[in-house]
Amino acid sequence: MMLPTESVDTRHLPPADRWPYWLEVTGRAVAPLAMTTEHAADFQGGARLIDLGGVQLTRFHYQSLTGRRTPKLIRQADPGIYQLALTLTGSSGISAARRHTMVGRDAFTLLDYGRPHQLFHHADQGGLAPAASATVVVPRSLLPLPANKIDRLAAGRLSGTEGMGALLAQHLNQLTRHPEQYAASEAPRLAGLTLDLVSALLARQLDLEAALPVDVRQQATLAQVRAFIDRHLGDPMLTPQTVADAHHVSLRSLHRLFAEEPDTVAQLIRRRRLERCRRDLADPRLRNRPVQAIGWRWGFTDKAHFSRAFRAAYGMSPRSYRAAHELARTVNPVARSDNRPPAYWPLTG
Repeated sequence: MMLPTESVDTRHLPPADRWPYWLEVTGRAVAPLAMTTEHAADFQGGARLIDLGGVQLTRFHYQSLTGRRTPKLIRQADPGIYQLALTLTGSSGISAARRHTMVGRDAFTLLDYGRPHQLFHHADQGGLAPAASATVVVPRSLLPLPANKIDRLAAGRLSGTEGMGALLAQHLNQLTRHPEQYAASEAPRLAGLTLDLVSALLARQLDLEAALPVDVRQQATLAQVRAFIDRHLGDPMLTPQTVADAHHVSLRSLHRLFAEEPDTVAQLIRRRRLERCRRDLADPRLRNRPVQAIGWRWGFTDKAHFSRAFRAAYGMSPRSYRAAHELARTVNPVARSDNRPPAYWPLTG
């Protein structure tokens, strides 16, 4: 069973019902806003809502709109939450406590739903392409940082392309685009990891990393190490020592960091390289690329070592694996070799 997920698309409703339905969906996903749009007569929007248990992830796309979190709405109900919103497409901005911030593409902003604020998100290309965002909603009580410190970041701009911001953006994009790749039983672990990444991002912005619990810092460092490894899989010089050096820790400290993980550092490097090789071998677009060249691409410089490692992991040689996939495509030409779900407009942002 996959993660608890709900997908919505206003286009399935009569035009007159679309905007009221959108208000209901967004109010349920986060908290009620006083929203307006020029497209209320025929509003087009969609969302994918993922419940990790205490932590909510959502991927939205919609036509241009504005929203206000008013004192009246706050008096009616303060849900005690923060929302980190990552702008994927379009242009957006937020105003709160006399602070006005433009938020460009691939940047986060922090919203406190217990305080008044105003926001807008405009679509690209004169409204032809929808605006899109990915968000994470976390209870204030779950963040291990003082609320009065976090409030300094509200309505500000946080980079989604550098450091912890880039890791959180990658994490949100992966989960909200492909929740079917995760089992429902993984929700608590994913919720914990999401909280750790959010906490680490906010702590870094506030220069409060030392105030984070040790386990939160460890999980954030693990995420950084894994991302570094994934970025450098094609480097044949990638070893536990080079990973340690890149993160300014000793090799012993790096191994200690992985002590409770299912893989050692070396095993993780090998497994991720083999996964990339397996993906490329099954890709019909790369059918003319030599098997050895695929191994080279992902850091295997010795042909015999690559073949032995691949056979040990998957029970057949790289060449046999490619041939099996070629045969499968011949027998069933409509089969998708990459196992990705078909793309459809509402969730491609």
